[in-house]
Amino acid sequence: MVDKVYLVTPRGFCAGVEMAIKALSWMLKIYDETIYCYHEIVHNKWIVEKFQKNNVVFVEDPAEIPNGAVVMLSAHGTSPSIESLFNKKSSLTINSVCPLVTKVHHEAKRYTDKGTQILYVGHKGHDEAIGAIGVAPENMHLVENLDDVEKLNINGNVALLAQTTLAISEWEPIMMSSKNKFENLNMPRKSDLCYATTNRQSAIQDVLNNVNTVLVVGSENSSNTKALVKMVESRNVKAYRIEDTNDLKNIKIEGNIAITAGASAPDHLVFNIIKELKPKEIVEFNHKDESEYFPLPKELRNNVKLISSFLEIFNLSEVTPEKKNGISNDRNWSATEALSSL
Repeated sequence: MVDKVYLVTPRGFCAGVEMAIKALSWMLKIYDETIYCYHEIVHNKWIVEKFQKNNVVFVEDPAEIPNGAVVMLSAHGTSPSIESLFNKKSSLTINSVCPLVTKVHHEAKRYTDKGTQILYVGHKGHDEAIGAIGVAPENMHLVENLDDVEKLNINGNVALLAQTTLAISEWEPIMMSSKNKFENLNMPRKSDLCYATTNRQSAIQDVLNNVNTVLVVGSENSSNTKALVKMVESRNVKAYRIEDTNDLKNIKIEGNIAITAGASAPDHLVFNIIKELKPKEIVEFNHKDESEYFPLPKELRNNVKLISSFLEIFNLSEVTPEKKNGISNDRNWSATEALSSL
C-alpha cells in the first residue's frame, strides 16, 4: 500500500528535448514525405515509437538514407564528419542539437586548435559522447571512471570536458582526480553539466528524507535517467527506473515514495503510474521552477516562414489571418502539444 506519492518538480522534458521534439513535429507538418532522423531524436521509447508511427525513420548511418532525403540530426549532437556525409546525400538537413551540447563541441574545437589534449568524461557508446569525440577524435580521450584517468599518459596542456547528462556523483570524483594528476588543468568557465540534469538530481536529493523509495520514469538508454537512479542509490535509498505502468508488476512498493522523470520522459507516463499506484495522498514537491527556452533550429524557422509567406500570396481575402500559433510563437507551444498534434 502506497501512502504518499511526492510528485517532484522539476521533472521530465528539458529545454533541449522540448526544442528537438517540436522541431521534428514541424518537419512532419511541412514535408509530405518520410523524415530520416540520425539517432533517436531523444532517448525515450514512447516518443520514438510515436514518431515512427508518423513516418519518421531513425537511422544510425548516412548510408541508410536514400539520395535526396529530408534529414534531422538528433538532440545529442553529431560529429562534423557525419554531418557532412548527411549534407552531401540529403536534400535538406536540419540539426536539432541541444545548445548545451553545441557548447561542448565548440570547447573541444577551441582546445584542439590550441594543441591541448582533452579528457572527455562520458559513457562509451552514448550518442552524445560519440558526437563529441567526433569533433576531434585524434585529440580527445574518453574516460568513464577513475581508473581510466590513472591509465592516461599525456604530455603537455590538458583540458577536461564532460557529457552534459552525467550525474554529479560521476563527474566530481573524476574532476578532482584529473586536477590532481594534471597540473594547470584547463576547464570551461561554466560547467558542461546540463542545468536540467543537475536540477532534477538536486530536487530528488531534497525529498529523500520524506520517502523510502524513488521511482524514476525514463528509458534504459537515457543517461540522465540512469544518473538519477545512481544518485538516489548513493544515498542508500531504493530507486527503480521504470518505463511505464507495466514495470510496476515487477517491483514491490509501499510507504512513502517520490516520483520523478528523466529529461526525455513525457509527463503523461508519470501520471499513468501514479494512477496505477492509487496512493492515499499526492504531495506536490516543488524544488525549483525552470524557464529555460531554446529556439527551434534557424534553418527550420526560416523554411516555415518562407512557406507561410508563399501561401499568403494565394490569400484572396482582404483580411490576413492573425498568427497566434505560428512558429514565431513557438515559446508558447509545448512539446506535449506538438506530440498530441501528430
